[in-house]
Amino acid sequence: MKAVILAAGEGRRCRPLTLTRSKVMLPVANKPILEHIINALVENDIKDIVLVVGYEKERIMDYFEDGINFGVKIKYVEQKVQIGTAHAILQTRDMIIGQDEEKFIVVNGDNIIGARAISDLITGSEGDATLLASKKDDVSGYGVIVAKGKRVSEIIEKPKTLVSHLINTGIYLFRQDIFEMIEKTQISATGEYAITDTLQAMIDNGMNVTMTATNAEWLDAAFSWNLLEANTIVLGDLEPDTANANMEDGVNIKGSVSIGKNTTIRAGSYIVGPVVIGDNCDIGPNVVILPSTCIGNNVSIASFSYIKNSILMNDVRVSTHSNVSSSVIGSNVSTGPNFITEEGDDMLIQIEGELQSAGKLGTVIGDDTEIGGNVLVRAGNMLSVNCRISSGKTISEDIPTDSIVI
Repeated sequence: MKAVILAAGEGRRCRPLTLTRSKVMLPVANKPILEHIINALVENDIKDIVLVVGYEKERIMDYFEDGINFGVKIKYVEQKVQIGTAHAILQTRDMIIGQDEEKFIVVNGDNIIGARAISDLITGSEGDATLLASKKDDVSGYGVIVAKGKRVSEIIEKPKTLVSHLINTGIYLFRQDIFEMIEKTQISATGEYAITDTLQAMIDNGMNVTMTATNAEWLDAAFSWNLLEANTIVLGDLEPDTANANMEDGVNIKGSVSIGKNTTIRAGSYIVGPVVIGDNCDIGPNVVILPSTCIGNNVSIASFSYIKNSILMNDVRVSTHSNVSSSVIGSNVSTGPNFITEEGDDMLIQIEGELQSAGKLGTVIGDDTEIGGNVLVRAGNMLSVNCRISSGKTISEDIPTDSIVI
């Protein structure tokens, strides 16, 4: 069976992180979201993948290449204009039609999914098309499935009132004749060709569209701070591995901690897992790293710094006496000494004109930003890419791209 992974979009709600990479390349447990999806497919013996790319496609193609290093065979097709999921799937028709297996899987490339979710879809599929559903108490912001037994009667996008607790995960099993139905799909009010509109048309025409529910791992990292939640979930399965690390005397490690090759952990440092640290890092001395933290490759964290529940991407440099909590820091960010991210609970963050609940959050910082010493970032405020923050500043509002704060 082939799988189509939709990876053409930007992920605007994950800005500023997606200003320099697509959402599918955002790291969770030091691997891109897309890599976790591919691993879930491989565990189900699905190794023939068509990857629909578009925004920042070079980063995706350079990382995954032909897929051989990930145990799969990848072919790429470009969606030159991102005008909906149905349109994206249609781009793969020539690679799907005529294959021996009549059915194929479609997966959104920006969700964290477990292998069992794919298995549940395959074993529970029947009819002309099957949707994978997940039960959620809060269904706001999702497409909701209304079904009688397994048969779907309606798919409602972002309903204003509660009609069902079953949400559409964006994972499907289709027959090849789905392409004929997609060609008949009308453009929506939002200017896109949505696969949910195709499915609703199939339902309205009496075709048998079914759903199967899963309680397996599935998480939509809709906003940048959702990466922290995804990180915590994925790290729950972390296997400890410190064999390749260079650890000085006096290092104290507890719990599941994985440390990459050529990484030095200096004396007096204290690490409590689950924690992942990449290759070629320099940590300490006397650094504290607490659970649900991921540190990328080529990262340095200087003495007496404290990192908790955070994601530090590649090539980050944190200076002495810094305190980073519940934050996501993009690639090639450097801070001066005494850098502090304030942590807030039940945060409300404005994204594209709407207030969104962020739960616990420090900050989100885009790539290539340079921060001076003695800088405090108030909880919930974000710094965009390529910013320069002078020493001694308190950041109490979002900082746009290419800003200089003096």
